[in-house]
Amino acid sequence: MTALPADVALLVIDLQPDFMPGGALACEEGDALVAPIADLLAERCYRTVVATQDWHPADHASFASQHPGKLPFETILLHAQPQTLWPNHCVQGSEGAVLHPGVDWTVANLILRKGTCREVDSYSAFRENHGPDGTRPATGLAGWLHERGIREVHVCGLARDYCVLWSAQDAVKAGFRVKLHWQLTRPVTEANDGMVREALAKAKIAVI
Repeated sequence: MTALPADVALLVIDLQPDFMPGGALACEEGDALVAPIADLLAERCYRTVVATQDWHPADHASFASQHPGKLPFETILLHAQPQTLWPNHCVQGSEGAVLHPGVDWTVANLILRKGTCREVDSYSAFRENHGPDGTRPATGLAGWLHERGIREVHVCGLARDYCVLWSAQDAVKAGFRVKLHWQLTRPVTEANDGMVREALAKAKIAVI
């Protein structure tokens, strides 16, 4: 890729071993993203790069293990909103939670940890999921990007049908033009791809 304008940022979502084959919440072929994303960052075509990192406490409310009788991928109501229950994943300090070592993360301008609050899940890089008070607290990323003159955000990473999609949608709501590197994402569930494409079209998010 050629160098992009200074007002375009790259957002790399949750490129962590737990979301790859052999990990606790694996996306099929999630590891196939490591080399191309590493190459993309090495090209330095983006002047601003943000990486997010799922970083859960061991007793996080989204873990099925915290709800007796419930299994991973069942749905409950959490703070009056549907919540998918997940296998324990990206636990703070664990090997599965590190940013993948196959990427040179020193080029990232910001590493944003999310999902750190026990009671609230956090798919999006821009806002947490609904909390006890019914709101979606901001992570501060939108303000950080706006202060640096960013007007357009390109998104890649894991997983396409959850954290990537929610981050792209919230970027639009925060006032950015948004594009998604489709080939540099993978879903938790491939059957969700139709839903993802519909959601992207509805939000006027371009697919690269």
